[in-house]
Order: sequence, then structure tokens, then C-alpha cells
Amino acid sequence: MENLTAGQKIDRAFEKLGKENSVGFELDLDTDVATLKSIDPAASPDDQIPDEFAELITAGKISVSVESKKPFAESGQKDFVGMAAKVSGADGELIEYRTVGDFTYARFDLAAFAKLSGSPAPSVDDMLPPGELAESRAAIEKALKGEWVKVSNKKLEEIQKEVMAEAPKEAAEPTLDAKTQKKLLDAVTGVLSSKVEFKTAEGKDGAERVTATASLRALVTAMVEEIRPLAKDLPPGVELPTAKELKELPTKKGSADFTLKNGELKEVSIDLSQLDKKLKGKKIDLVLRLTDAEKPEAPAGATELKLDEIMDSMFGGGAAGFPSEEFSG
Repeated sequence: MENLTAGQKIDRAFEKLGKENSVGFELDLDTDVATLKSIDPAASPDDQIPDEFAELITAGKISVSVESKKPFAESGQKDFVGMAAKVSGADGELIEYRTVGDFTYARFDLAAFAKLSGSPAPSVDDMLPPGELAESRAAIEKALKGEWVKVSNKKLEEIQKEVMAEAPKEAAEPTLDAKTQKKLLDAVTGVLSSKVEFKTAEGKDGAERVTATASLRALVTAMVEEIRPLAKDLPPGVELPTAKELKELPTKKGSADFTLKNGELKEVSIDLSQLDKKLKGKKIDLVLRLTDAEKPEAPAGATELKLDEIMDSMFGGGAAGFPSEEFSG
């Protein structure tokens, strides 16, 4: 049996994940309402975290499943064939969406959102003039009731292209060619292996816990110095931090816990209390759990939203449904 170091075990676990065609994960905050509300006891009542929002953060979680035609390590944007995500609270799902085939599907619990915000839920008349676009009004009414609606992915892409065409050139989404991505990945991997300390311990049910510890300043500085020679290959607008900015980073060491079982990554946990003196002694853990991926499926009975028609009515036309004067300078 090969004798691997703790760092190599983590590398292998991520490599194994990259060979998968589907993955599921959950993200949540492991804490309680009292702890959240005690973070800043000197805050005025208006600045304190509302009870409803604190309850959502502590009881809620984000769940995601992604499916690709290729292993994730080899996948590009066009290879992903399905995605499902939802935000859940103590009383059920607040928002859920799925991308399957030619459509993106979504449903919302607007009553729950209204309770969180303290404002009334919107009505169809807030979105469309009365008496107009009867079919779209009916679709919006269903969305407001929490029923499934769907939007054409082709139409979403067309709207995105229109917005990008009207936006300033520097606002275009930065991209990296495959060669530069490989150089960056090698640089980061090298720094992690040299600047991060690893420690192993037995976990529950035969799992193994690996704790990775490093100084934020030392880690980021080393990464920047490795990446700096590649600066000319980075997209326009990407600026690396200066030496002065790097010296302002904290030298205190921080850690993250990785749970492995049978060579597979099962969980990543970061104790957020180590990031701020005000949080010292409080249990606030950000936890990412790997789960069995649910195959994204199109929900039955979803009503189509004609997004271009609705946006034209709401915003009066123009680029992607927005007022043309917004882009006329």
C-alpha cells in the first residue's frame, strides 16, 4: 500500500473528484442564533441581525447538484448538461432552480422572503400594467404563488449577449486560455505544498480528518510571487496586490479541516472565529459537505415565462429590455 502524506491525500481526493461526471454538495453555517446575535453586542438595534434572518442563516443550507458529459477536470461550460440548486430554511425551500435541456426552471417562496425583508410580497400589478399581456400575467401569478416556471436558455443567452454588447468593453467577463490556467494551477499547487502544514487525526466512522494550517500573509504572498510572472497573460483589469497591500494581511495562522473516507473528500470545514478577534471563542463553522448528486430533472407542469416580452413591458424596450436611454450616454 502506498504511504501518502496528508497533503498528498488531499491532492488525490480532489483528483478523484475531478474524474467524476456528477457531484452534489451542501453548504451551511454551523452555529446558533444566540451566537450570531452576540457577535456585535454594541451594535444599535437597527444594525443588529434580525431574528428572522439569523434563524435562516443557522437553519438554512444551500444544496447543489451538477452533471457533465465529461469528467469535471476536462469539462468546459458547454459540457454541463444539468444543474440543480436550492436554498432551504427551517420550513422548506425558499428558492429552487434547475437547468435541464433547453430550459431553466425556478420556483420561489415569496411569502418567506417577504417575512425576512419585512416588506409585502410583490403582486403581478407591480410587474405588469393591468389588462396587458394576459398570458405573461398568468405565468407571473403562478410564479408568485410558488409554482414552477421556466425560461428558455436560448432567450437568456440572447439577453446576456445584448447586455454585454451594450456594456463597456472592460466589463466583459475575463477569460483565461487553457495554457495559462494550467500554469496558474501548477503555481498554486506548488505554493500549497510548501507553505501549508498538514496534520492528520482519526475521524468518525473510519474517516480521517486532515487539518491544513498556514499564515494568510505568507500563503497569499507566495502565491502572488508565483503568479506575477504570468501577469501579462491574465485578462485585462486583473491586478495583483502590491507589496504594501500584502504586508497589511494578518500573519496569524488559520486552518481548514478536510474529512476523507476511502480516499474521497467528504467535508471541508473552516472555523470562521479565527478570522476576526470579535469572534474568538464562538462556534461559527462554514461547512461544505459532499453528497450524492441528484440527477437534475425537469419539473412537470412548469409554465413558461416570456422574458423578453415581460422585460419590454417593464422597462420600455432598449437593450435586453432595459431603457435605451440608459445606454445612450
